[in-house]
Amino acid sequence: MKQTEAPSTKERILDAAERLFAEHGFAATSLRTITAAARANLAAVNYHFHSKEALIRAVFARRLGPVNQQRLQLLEACQARAGKGPPRLEEVLEAFFGPALRLGRGLAQSGINFQRLMGRMYGEPGEHFRSMLQEQFAEVAVRFGEALRKALPELPPVELYWRVHFMLGAMAHTLTGVDYLPLFSGGQCDPSDVEGTVRRLVSFLAAGLRAPVAPRQASRSRA
Repeated sequence: MKQTEAPSTKERILDAAERLFAEHGFAATSLRTITAAARANLAAVNYHFHSKEALIRAVFARRLGPVNQQRLQLLEACQARAGKGPPRLEEVLEAFFGPALRLGRGLAQSGINFQRLMGRMYGEPGEHFRSMLQEQFAEVAVRFGEALRKALPELPPVELYWRVHFMLGAMAHTLTGVDYLPLFSGGQCDPSDVEGTVRRLVSFLAAGLRAPVAPRQASRSRA
């Protein structure tokens, strides 16, 4: 039987940081707490990552690199199917949300931890988070922004920005609020149904993105 290789010190630090940042947030999690959970010392953190800010960047880069690559591949396939016409909105949304929501299924508990951390990222203040968002999502934001504009050609740019803002909020809540859904639904809703979650979120957001613009808002958007 092939023996499983023990995780390296660097991997243990990344795993512990991912879990603790997701549970307590970046500001409330100390390096000493992370090193204790990882069975490592501060010298190891300084050697591999140099700072707490660099550590959380490494946590995100480890997971978001593959997720964003898959997003762009799915988007390219969606655009190829559309040819010269506009891409189908539901396919654009599934290309964006699907890889993030399916992450937990492929990585067991560590994937769930990172999903919750992604949800926190949108709500926790700090310059390190803003710069990290720009760093990790620059190409994704440009490519998906173009696709959404083509899929919704009649939507004024200002309205599109607002609706994308609401869209990201829905994703953040979906990633972080899974523990509450079975409670207030009386057990009728199962957050572990990943494909059902993707379908419902895509359907809900597509309807919101296509909603008519209120006359007052439309005049403001054109101003």
